[in-house]
Amino acid sequence: MKFNIFKTFFFIIIFFNTNFSYAEILKPNISILPSEVVKIQLSSLQNNNSPNIDSGILQTWEFAHPKNKSFTGPYDKFKNMIKKDSYSILINHKSHEVKEMFKNENVATYEVVILGRDKKFYKFKWQVEKYNKEGPLKNCWLTTAVLAPKVLGSSV
Repeated sequence: MKFNIFKTFFFIIIFFNTNFSYAEILKPNISILPSEVVKIQLSSLQNNNSPNIDSGILQTWEFAHPKNKSFTGPYDKFKNMIKKDSYSILINHKSHEVKEMFKNENVATYEVVILGRDKKFYKFKWQVEKYNKEGPLKNCWLTTAVLAPKVLGSSV
């Protein structure tokens, strides 16, 4: 009897800790502006391991457009791409600035300048689009493209 109570208690603790660990992951909704999508993703990547390991990458994945997800593959492939390709400079970067370059009712493009951990500046082009198909993402702004960075120089 004591063993069953202990086992039940243990599983309850694990269950609640697992659910709360992802409680801070925001889901796309129609009230989030396109610039906010970019800022949510950048801030999450800047603090990638807070509150959990790779939660910044997971948050970024949540706001990826379905056509972008079909290009990058499932989440694990996306995570590896972010960690290994030229996008790895986004993880735990020191600072970022976002400047709107273009916006209409369906597409917005931003110039994003990152100060990386290596104290170099990088410029990205970040594009978000309003999802127009039926379903829970309808009219949500989602990232469709992040072009590989251009090195701008050093902060030293």
